[in-house]
This record gives sequence, structure tokens and C-alpha cells, in this order.
Amino acid sequence: MAAAATNQTTQTGQEEVTELAKQYDTPMGLAHSTMQALKDRIKLHYDLASDYYLNLWGEHIHHGYWATDEAKAKDTKEVAQVNLIRLLLEISKVSECARVLDTGCGIGGTSRFLASELGCTVTGITISTKQVEMATRLTKTEAAKQIQGDDKTVTPDADGFIALGKGKVRFIELDAEKMGEYFASDAGTFDAVWISEALSHFPNKALFFQNAYKVLKQGGKLVLADWFKGEGLDQTQFDNDIKPIEDGMLLPPLCTQPDYVKFATDAGLKVFHEPKDISKDVSKTWDISWSLVQNPSLWAFAFSQGRDGIAFLQAFRAMRRGYSNGSFRYAVMSFQK
Repeated sequence: MAAAATNQTTQTGQEEVTELAKQYDTPMGLAHSTMQALKDRIKLHYDLASDYYLNLWGEHIHHGYWATDEAKAKDTKEVAQVNLIRLLLEISKVSECARVLDTGCGIGGTSRFLASELGCTVTGITISTKQVEMATRLTKTEAAKQIQGDDKTVTPDADGFIALGKGKVRFIELDAEKMGEYFASDAGTFDAVWISEALSHFPNKALFFQNAYKVLKQGGKLVLADWFKGEGLDQTQFDNDIKPIEDGMLLPPLCTQPDYVKFATDAGLKVFHEPKDISKDVSKTWDISWSLVQNPSLWAFAFSQGRDGIAFLQAFRAMRRGYSNGSFRYAVMSFQK
């Protein structure tokens, strides 16, 4: 979907303000009421918006990674998104045929990649009913392409897994904060827990690291990519750059990168790869995103969903501003049990 050709823009510092953004302006930086209310809003958001994510951004609902000037000049967002997955594999050394728990799996893009390319057995979990439906449908469509003959029926196995490439994948609707309890019978059996841009949504981040430790086998890896606030921000920087992101992106308070390392080590995990800050190599994601959402029908849909819909789109500007100012960061890291 191309940006509307007639849409006029103005520049405010590093921030692009479009006519659509001004038309649907809303106060940003409001606090969330309770953490349970926030979780309910997150589930509703993804139930309502995942079709738009697929149409606008493709099957991978995460940042792209443009590591070099050449990549920034020529790589598409689709190539850059896969390159982020490859970077996470590089820093974690997750092996072929691993048993993986993809936490906050979205519509299953990474799960399918790990299954088809590495032969992994992947269980994807998401809080969104809609995302489970979409992930399963997209996986069946991809699996059907591999079937010879006229009958393209794809049937999951007894455990709900769909064969894909050299591996297999299934999707479960589950609040990730309950994964330790849900997978209690599978404790100590996963080779890897994968979480990309989902942990920032979790109110109890320490609990996630504890649960990851429970489900991982000895020597297993926790593979992580996420959004962070910069260290040492003053109140003005926080109010201007971080609070609007937390508000519009439905985030509890953002952490710093060292916070995650402490959560992990407190849970008993060891650092396998120190945090690698790649903010400058992923920020192009939001330049592309801001262009893609300059469509009147999308803003009208967001408006129909109430303030959360508009605040979400307005937060794209805050993301770009935060990256530009250095107050908003992106990093990858991995840990080992």
C-alpha cells in the first residue's frame, strides 16, 4: 500500500507531521489504568488489527535489520525482517531441529521460518485469538504448496503440529505469563525460547524469565529482541519521547537493556551474548511504517476503534522521534540455562 500521493507533510525537527496525523491528533502520554486492563487492550488490539498488520507489513510483525549502508540502500523490508531472524540465530547458536517455544508469535512468520528453514519443532503462543487463526491459516497455505498431487488438504497431527519444510509448527492461544504453568509437563524440554518484540508488552517481565528457565532444558537458549528506553534519561526526555510510546504502543513501563540482563541472571540464566544495540540499523522500520500508514481508510478504521486506535498510529511518530533522539533503543541478546 503506497502513501497517499496528495498527503501533505511538514517537518518539526526530525519529526514528520502529516495532514492525516494532524486531523486525528490526540493527547499522548496517558497512563494505563491497571495491568490487567492493559493486557485486555493488547489482546483486543491484536484481534482487531492483525489483518492490517499482514496487509501493511507482511507475515513478520517485527523490525527489519539493515546492517550496512549497502543494505540500507537496497534491501526491502522483507529481506531486512528475515535478516533480523538470522541475526538472532547468529547470537544464540540455536541449532537445526531444535524444539522452540516462540513466545508472542504474532501471525507465525518466525515460527514458520524456523520450521521450514531449520527443521525446528515450533510451538507459537499468542494472547490473540485472531492471531492463532491467522497463523494457522497461513501455515496451512504454505504447507499445501509442498504437497504433490491434486489433494492439497493439510491435516495437523495428533498434537496439533503442521508439517512444514523440514520441521513442524503449531499455534496456541495463551497468555505468556501462564506459560510456566501451561507447559509444566514439558518443563526442561525446550531447546530454545524465542521472544521478539513481545516482552515489552508483559507487565511482569521477571516472571517471564523465570518461566523461560523452567521450560528450557539444560544448555537451552533464551533468544530475545526488544524495545528499550535509553539509560539515564531525564524527566523531560522521558515525558517527551518514552511516555507517548508506552501509551500508544500499549506498553507497561519500558526497561533498559541492563534491566533484562538482571531479570535473566536473577532467574538463573547465564548471559550467552551480551546485549547488542542495533538501534541505528533497525530505525528505518519506522520510516517505512510511517509511509505505509498514510492511507485515509486506515486512519478512519483506527478512529472507529476509539482512542487506542488513533494513539497507536500517532505513536509511530514518537518511535521515529525516540530513535532520532537516542532515547528509544533496540537490542538483541541471548541467555543460556
